[in-house]
Amino acid sequence: MTAQATVLSAPLEPGFDYTRSYGPLLGRFAAGLRQCRILGARGADGKVHVPAIEYDPETAAPLSELVPVSATGTVRTWSWQSAPLSGQPLEQPFAWALIQLDGADTAMLHAVEVPGPEAMHTGMRVHARWAAERRGAITDIACFAPGEGPDERGELPEIPDEVEEMLTSPIHLSYMHAASPQESTYLRALAEGRVLGMRCPVCRKVYVPPRGACPVDGVPTEEEVELGDNATVTTFCVVNVPFPGQRIKPPYVCAYILLDGADIPFLHIVLGCEASEVRMGMRVRAAWKPREEWTTNLANIDHFTPNGEPDAPFESYAHHL
Repeated sequence: MTAQATVLSAPLEPGFDYTRSYGPLLGRFAAGLRQCRILGARGADGKVHVPAIEYDPETAAPLSELVPVSATGTVRTWSWQSAPLSGQPLEQPFAWALIQLDGADTAMLHAVEVPGPEAMHTGMRVHARWAAERRGAITDIACFAPGEGPDERGELPEIPDEVEEMLTSPIHLSYMHAASPQESTYLRALAEGRVLGMRCPVCRKVYVPPRGACPVDGVPTEEEVELGDNATVTTFCVVNVPFPGQRIKPPYVCAYILLDGADIPFLHIVLGCEASEVRMGMRVRAAWKPREEWTTNLANIDHFTPNGEPDAPFESYAHHL
């Protein structure tokens, strides 16, 4: 396979911060963790669930009674993490274990720090090691360590009156994305300042970005079609809400752009006019970044801007909505 024919690949790391509300029961559980206290929720059958849960697993009724439990417990089962991943509790190899704390009837999953798997066994006693900085989350327990450990309280803690209201958790994925051969051809063309689509030999639709097969007819798409810079706005939305990483100050427009000669619109940004002026049928053209900034990426087109032509008639793009 030639270098030109090889598919393109690159690391992809999407991520965002997810914020959720705790609710009254989990909010008190989280507040306890911030104060180095572990609380369980008592079910209708008297079992104490740790971590605390909001609804009874037997009756599905909401739970309200919290019970303090010990920060020391017993390993019920475990497995070895030989190559820790980013964001896991420890950077060095460690054990994942189901730990039943004294006073609890269920086991919780957490990390145990030991020198190696030979130091782990079912039935061993472990104690919580608290994080130096706590924020009202399960990560306030940095990990568990072997042994009974020092009991700083001397007795089970009182239930705190405080309630944590919100939790923000960073969500990240990291993987290698490989483009298909057709996508690779499309991406290489973008690095040359060209937009390529591929035509279905049956329905004659032109797909941009190209696909390996027509989703309507199920046949390979092999005929390349080079498209120009002019296009039509089929539909759009005005972005008014700021968010982290935003490169354009709101308000601005995200629109589905239908290139002349294509049958599938794609999402891009419309600039060069007031957001209130953008409309369905508006004629626009691609505004490319300087050539020295081009890569194998659709971001080579910085945005679309009005090209001054009369609006396209609705019937010319209605079936693309």
